[in-house]
Amino acid sequence: MAVTLDDVATMALALPETEEITQRMGRAWAVKGKTFAWERGFSKADVKRFGDEPVPQSPIVAVWLDDLGEKEAVLAANHRGYFTIPHFDGYPAVLIELRLAGRRVVRETLLDGWLAKAPDSLAAAHARQR
Repeated sequence: MAVTLDDVATMALALPETEEITQRMGRAWAVKGKTFAWERGFSKADVKRFGDEPVPQSPIVAVWLDDLGEKEAVLAANHRGYFTIPHFDGYPAVLIELRLAGRRVVRETLLDGWLAKAPDSLAAAHARQR
């Protein structure tokens, strides 16, 4: 069964002190005011860069990670639905085509994004409760 934006919202909002906000491209999730995941559409320029390759289908979610090394590791794991685009070069974030992604991996990636943006004290408290 495909992961939906509502599933992402449920997973994200289960993390401490997370709130759903609205950004330019749609829904987003933030911890203590710092966005860690957001709905990401494609601009005309993004679509053009795909050339003859198929354009991933909505919904797409972007998730901020701790650093570029983590981004490389996530992409190297070859999880279904995970990718990047030139617009994200140099940024520690991945894109997820939800209809292809597995629920467990999406949940883990959202947690990684949350940990990247949560204050250290909140992240440590969460780790002790797990």
